[in-house]
Amino acid sequence: MSVPTLIPPLAAAADLSWTIDPGPILMILILGGLYLPRWWRVRSSDGALAAPVWRLLSFLLGLIWLAVALISPIDLLAEQSFSFHMAQHMLLLDLVPIFCILGLNKILLRPATRRLQALERALGPLMHPWVAVVLYIVAMWAWHVPAAYDSALENVTVHVLEHVCFLSVGFLYWWQLLSPIRSRFRGGVMGPLLYMMSTKIGVGLLGIALTFAPNPLYSYYELREGIFGLSAGVDQQIGGELMALEQTIVMGVALAYLLFRAIDQSEREQERREALEDRAEEQRN
Repeated sequence: MSVPTLIPPLAAAADLSWTIDPGPILMILILGGLYLPRWWRVRSSDGALAAPVWRLLSFLLGLIWLAVALISPIDLLAEQSFSFHMAQHMLLLDLVPIFCILGLNKILLRPATRRLQALERALGPLMHPWVAVVLYIVAMWAWHVPAAYDSALENVTVHVLEHVCFLSVGFLYWWQLLSPIRSRFRGGVMGPLLYMMSTKIGVGLLGIALTFAPNPLYSYYELREGIFGLSAGVDQQIGGELMALEQTIVMGVALAYLLFRAIDQSEREQERREALEDRAEEQRN
């Protein structure tokens, strides 16, 4: 007579379903519906330099990352695996804001520029870059406190609040660095370097804590059968390492971009000064 086993299977089958949630779908359609006609009108009236194709592709890529985070199987996998949940957080905090903001410039934003500037003035100290650093780090740490993390997975409303928080903080953080309206930093790349390094240290400590924690921190995953043969502890370790790797790559690429942008702006200012000097010389002669 066979004896029934109490040992669970090595791995649960991963649910790879898409999340057909009207909220994210509507948000993507609204953002795309606002951007695409504006880009086309600017390109038609002001030319290709005012609305280059790479800006369009960047904004669309931002919307694609948003769909990957909230509609693709990543969303359901995040409920089954800490690593995928971490990937979802990184998409909302970094990749979606970066590519959407890079899709904008002063001309494309012109209808809303004054309102944005008025909003920034009204917020005052809250728009200081170091406030964005603190909010970014606090958001990451706060939502990875076990009680908050498990609550977000168990309660739909809390989960939506978590996503809204990450998106909002992500846009605020990267707006400070990539805003097409005006630079928040003076003196080359030293300000952005300190800005990003501070964030890297603050978030990196969380990644280290997750990677080297002696036991799994989140009971939600411990009570579930791991997918892809991953135990809760190994899954958590991979998620912590993913956080550290993503932060290093994104911050490095962002710094390189800002360096090239600073060099380009410096060259343009030099050309403008030289043109003014030549004009003044011609008038004197």
